[in-house]
Amino acid sequence: MNKPKILVFASGTRFPNRGGSGFEKLVLASRNGKLDSSISGVVSNYEHGGVRTLAEKYGIPFFFFPKPWTAEKYQRIAYNSQADFFALSGWLKLVEGLDPNTRFNSKTVINIHPGLLPGFGGKGWHGHHVHEAVIAAYKRGEITHTGLSMHFVTDKFDEGPVFFRCHVEINDDDTADSIGSKVNAQEHIYQPIITDMVVNSLITWDGVNPDSLEVPLWYAIDQYATV
Repeated sequence: MNKPKILVFASGTRFPNRGGSGFEKLVLASRNGKLDSSISGVVSNYEHGGVRTLAEKYGIPFFFFPKPWTAEKYQRIAYNSQADFFALSGWLKLVEGLDPNTRFNSKTVINIHPGLLPGFGGKGWHGHHVHEAVIAAYKRGEITHTGLSMHFVTDKFDEGPVFFRCHVEINDDDTADSIGSKVNAQEHIYQPIITDMVVNSLITWDGVNPDSLEVPLWYAIDQYATV
């Protein structure tokens, strides 16, 4: 039986030796057996950035995706990759062209977000912006934890059904930078594990109704970091 194939979307940075760590962890997990899938390619909006450097290092096909990020282009890249699933890992653009009649749809596209949804997500909520908002909310006494979320993707930022959250405790001496490092460490641990569950049909939904989300009976969507 052929393993499911994943196309990763990762912006990374424009610098050749920076960014794309989530993509790299998925590749390594696919090769050490933690992710029972193959990585069929990686997409970035930086033609010669860090994601391309990593793709060349690991022999992964690289797709340069410049603007405009249209539905037609998303669909063309998805079709050419022949992937079964699509993992957004630091991809900061709105996804267009989700179509239930193609392989690129809301049942096959997933995202990892550096904050706890739904409270810290939406348009413009990414990376350092999330961590700064988290620290401000902590100082106002509104929250005690930050974390990461994984969810299916719809045509609106961060509004698809959430199927995983890892809660990370905030300390008084934390900064946006330290929070970012803590969350990123948990992303590297959990993204391959939870992605494996999605691509092997342990976590599913019908692509329309959030209440259709199905997970194993033993599975807890909300988990807490222990380190």
